[in-house]
Amino acid sequence: MSMAPIRFLALVLAVCVAAASGPARAGGFLGTYEDLPLAPGLTEIAGAGMSFDSPNGRIVEAYARGTASIAEILRFYAATLPQLGWTRESDTVYRRESEVLRLGPATDRGGVTIHFAVAPE
Repeated sequence: MSMAPIRFLALVLAVCVAAASGPARAGGFLGTYEDLPLAPGLTEIAGAGMSFDSPNGRIVEAYARGTASIAEILRFYAATLPQLGWTRESDTVYRRESEVLRLGPATDRGGVTIHFAVAPE
């Protein structure tokens, strides 16, 4: 059996458990990716992230929630990420060296959730 479905199910379970247990880390940087800052108003969701090295490079996923607007969050990353070496390709896609960062914002009744995904090109 392929490991991809198992990893996906583990990630879904982690997100569900983390959402039930509440936020763990506010401000600063993501715990799963040491040089990716959290925008003001975001709190990383505990246990929802994963990080591992693949033969092609590092793969990182993390989730954060908050009450800031998507526009404010994307403005923060547009201003901050280039200072950390990321090149902006769109509002939600950045590249640095051989990695691609994708920001996946979504809104619901409770605010905004951002999905951070870093993967090799």
